[in-house]
Amino acid sequence: MAENVAVLGASPKAERYSYQATVMLTNYGHRALPVNPYHAEVAGKPCVRSLSDITEPVDTVTLYLNPAQLAEHEAALIALAPKRVIFNPGTESPELESRLVAAGIQVEEACTLVLLRTGQF
Repeated sequence: MAENVAVLGASPKAERYSYQATVMLTNYGHRALPVNPYHAEVAGKPCVRSLSDITEPVDTVTLYLNPAQLAEHEAALIALAPKRVIFNPGTESPELESRLVAAGIQVEEACTLVLLRTGQF
Protein backbone atom coordinates (compact mmCIF):
# COMPACT_ATOMS: atom_id res chain seq x y z
CA MET A 1 0.00 0.00 0.00
CA ALA A 2 1.31 3.45 -0.91
CA GLU A 3 2.44 5.65 1.96
CA ASN A 4 3.23 9.31 2.49
CA VAL A 5 6.87 9.28 3.54
CA ALA A 6 8.74 12.31 4.86
CA VAL A 7 12.47 12.18 4.09
CA LEU A 8 14.08 14.30 6.83
CA GLY A 9 17.46 15.56 5.65
CA ALA A 10 16.75 15.02 1.95
CA SER A 11 19.63 16.13 -0.28
CA PRO A 12 19.65 17.22 -3.93
CA LYS A 13 23.00 15.40 -4.39
CA ALA A 14 22.36 12.20 -6.33
CA GLU A 15 25.12 10.31 -4.50
CA ARG A 16 23.44 10.81 -1.11
CA TYR A 17 21.29 8.04 0.32
CA SER A 18 18.55 10.54 1.17
CA TYR A 19 18.29 11.48 -2.52
CA GLN A 20 18.28 7.83 -3.54
CA ALA A 21 15.55 7.11 -0.98
CA THR A 22 13.42 9.95 -2.35
CA VAL A 23 13.71 8.52 -5.86
CA MET A 24 13.25 4.89 -4.81
CA LEU A 25 10.21 5.64 -2.64
CA THR A 26 8.59 7.26 -5.67
CA ASN A 27 9.57 4.36 -7.92
CA TYR A 28 7.95 1.96 -5.46
CA GLY A 29 4.69 3.91 -5.55
CA HIS A 30 5.02 5.93 -2.36
CA ARG A 31 4.69 9.69 -2.05
CA ALA A 32 8.05 11.08 -0.96
CA LEU A 33 7.98 14.37 0.93
CA PRO A 34 11.54 15.77 1.07
CA VAL A 35 12.28 17.90 4.14
CA ASN A 36 15.23 20.30 4.08
CA PRO A 37 15.25 24.05 4.82
CA TYR A 38 18.15 24.70 2.44
CA HIS A 39 16.75 23.34 -0.83
CA ALA A 40 13.68 24.11 -2.93
CA GLU A 41 13.45 20.61 -4.37
CA VAL A 42 14.99 17.16 -4.24
CA ALA A 43 14.70 14.69 -7.13
CA GLY A 44 12.10 16.90 -8.78
CA LYS A 45 9.90 17.00 -5.70
CA PRO A 46 9.26 20.24 -3.80
CA CYS A 47 10.98 20.40 -0.42
CA VAL A 48 9.27 21.57 2.73
CA ARG A 49 11.39 23.50 5.21
CA SER A 50 10.49 21.46 8.28
CA LEU A 51 8.31 18.63 9.51
CA SER A 52 5.94 21.20 11.00
CA ASP A 53 5.24 22.49 7.47
CA ILE A 54 3.66 19.18 6.45
CA THR A 55 -0.11 19.52 6.54
CA GLU A 56 -1.17 16.02 5.51
CA PRO A 57 -1.00 12.69 7.34
CA VAL A 58 2.41 11.00 7.19
CA ASP A 59 2.75 7.25 7.49
CA THR A 60 6.53 7.07 7.83
CA VAL A 61 9.39 9.48 8.49
CA THR A 62 12.78 8.23 7.33
CA LEU A 63 15.74 9.97 8.95
CA TYR A 64 18.92 11.13 7.21
CA LEU A 65 20.40 13.47 9.83
CA ASN A 66 23.07 12.71 12.40
CA PRO A 67 21.81 12.20 15.96
CA ALA A 68 23.05 15.62 17.13
CA GLN A 69 20.82 17.30 14.53
CA LEU A 70 17.76 15.20 15.35
CA ALA A 71 17.11 16.81 18.75
CA GLU A 72 15.86 20.05 17.16
CA HIS A 73 13.25 18.07 15.21
CA GLU A 74 11.92 15.99 18.12
CA ALA A 75 8.88 18.14 18.97
CA ALA A 76 7.79 18.45 15.33
CA LEU A 77 8.35 14.73 14.79
CA ILE A 78 6.14 13.79 17.74
CA ALA A 79 3.50 16.39 16.75
CA LEU A 80 3.42 14.98 13.20
CA ALA A 81 2.50 11.60 14.75
CA PRO A 82 3.66 9.29 11.94
CA LYS A 83 2.93 5.59 12.34
CA ARG A 84 6.65 4.83 12.15
CA VAL A 85 10.09 6.44 12.12
CA ILE A 86 12.99 4.73 10.38
CA PHE A 87 16.45 5.40 11.80
CA ASN A 88 18.77 4.79 8.86
CA PRO A 89 22.38 3.72 9.59
CA GLY A 90 24.22 6.56 11.32
CA THR A 91 21.07 8.26 12.63
CA GLU A 92 20.48 6.04 15.67
CA SER A 93 19.48 7.93 18.82
CA PRO A 94 18.38 5.76 21.74
CA GLU A 95 17.04 8.82 23.60
CA LEU A 96 14.85 9.94 20.70
CA GLU A 97 13.80 6.38 19.95
CA SER A 98 12.53 5.90 23.52
CA ARG A 99 10.62 9.20 23.43
CA LEU A 100 8.99 8.26 20.13
CA VAL A 101 7.95 4.86 21.50
CA ALA A 102 6.53 6.61 24.59
CA ALA A 103 4.49 8.78 22.20
CA GLY A 104 3.08 5.65 20.53
CA ILE A 105 5.23 5.86 17.39
CA GLN A 106 6.85 2.68 16.05
CA VAL A 107 10.60 2.95 15.53
CA GLU A 108 12.78 0.85 13.29
CA GLU A 109 16.56 0.82 12.89
CA ALA A 110 16.95 -0.13 9.24
CA CYS A 111 17.99 1.09 5.82
CA THR A 112 15.07 2.46 3.81
CA LEU A 113 16.74 1.42 0.55
CA VAL A 114 17.15 -2.18 1.73
CA LEU A 115 13.60 -2.31 3.11
CA LEU A 116 12.24 -1.20 -0.27
CA ARG A 117 14.42 -3.56 -2.31
CA THR A 118 13.54 -6.56 -0.16
CA GLY A 119 9.80 -5.90 0.04
CA GLN A 120 9.91 -5.18 3.79
CA PHE A 121 9.02 -1.50 3.65
